Amino acid sequence: MSVRAGREFLAIPGPTTVPDEVLRAMHRPAVDIYSGPLLALTDGLLRDIARVFNTKGRAYIYIANGHGAWEATLTNVLSKGDKILVLESGRFAIGWGENARRLGVEVEVLKGDMRRAVRPAEVEARLKADVKSNGGRTIKAVLVAQIDTASGVVNDIAAIGQAMRAAGHDALLMVDAVASLGCMPFEMDAWGVDVAMSGSQKGMMTPPGLGFVAANDRAREVHKTAGLRTPYWDWTDREGDQHYQKYAGTPPEHLLFGVRQALDMLFEEGLDNVFRRHWLLAEAVRRAVGIWAEGQAIGVNIIEPAERSNTVTAVLMNGSHDPEALRTFCNQKCGVILGQGIGELSGKAVRIAHMGHVNAPMILGTLSVIEVGLQALGVPHGKGGAQAAIDWLGEQVKA
Repeated sequence: MSVRAGREFLAIPGPTTVPDEVLRAMHRPAVDIYSGPLLALTDGLLRDIARVFNTKGRAYIYIANGHGAWEATLTNVLSKGDKILVLESGRFAIGWGENARRLGVEVEVLKGDMRRAVRPAEVEARLKADVKSNGGRTIKAVLVAQIDTASGVVNDIAAIGQAMRAAGHDALLMVDAVASLGCMPFEMDAWGVDVAMSGSQKGMMTPPGLGFVAANDRAREVHKTAGLRTPYWDWTDREGDQHYQKYAGTPPEHLLFGVRQALDMLFEEGLDNVFRRHWLLAEAVRRAVGIWAEGQAIGVNIIEPAERSNTVTAVLMNGSHDPEALRTFCNQKCGVILGQGIGELSGKAVRIAHMGHVNAPMILGTLSVIEVGLQALGVPHGKGGAQAAIDWLGEQVKA
């Protein structure tokens, strides 16, 4: 017997739930790609994507997922044989660095782990050593993810930027904001970020298929001598006067209609309100897991509370309990789809996403189903996790 009939809840960290308003905006005929309205649409999107990144630099839109946007950032500022420093705190900065390695870039990983954020002091020490021995010219760029959805960590990009400046190093700071843009503050210019990238399918509330990149003047100056530039990814080509150059060919019309609606929804809610909503719902999840953890079978993966992200929570389960059994129960019996553990957490964790088009009923429903699953599967847990989430929101969300 199941109680699955009804609307399915998607609680995976991407692609996230697409708002009905965005789907309706995309449900329209194609238009003339050479006409004024589409040109104006592109101009507005480039302006507003830069606004979400909080930069006075240039924004670029790619027909690509996040992996494509990774390649766009790398090829526009690096040359074969260049060296980069990748800051490990999960899986995705490592993956970005591996893409660079395959392009002919030398990659050094500043070792971290799956349970902690990047330590800015370690970044500063490594870069100071590079300045001392090589005049600050060996490491060309530093790569880091603001939020890593494999581990559930959030990295302090402002502190990392400050560490780089304290080291007196001239490397570019490059940030993966796929799981954070549109969900939490991103202050590209204020934090000293030179290149940032993201995608459409998470906090930007649009189906997968668009990659976003932003670059400041310093990065665009480095770009002029980058040896990895290719026709499709090249910033210079995309800054051309012809509209088709903005997309290296035919524009992805319907995705553009969708992301326009998504941006309008974010701005209507107000970005500060969007960020607070994500924090409130994330804390509700964390409070529920904190209660469940009293049973000694499960717990939040990220050790330090301040390093836990507001878009996804990775929940570890000890070896005697199978996270896939919990995922299967929640899906097949109740219609809630949780994320699976990936990377080093494969087979060891479930992931609860709370990003993008998400509200209190979706989160409370998800938490209640998980608690049903824990009980049905006999997983030891503290009772009242969902109630703790309700109590938290009841305290915080008042008329």
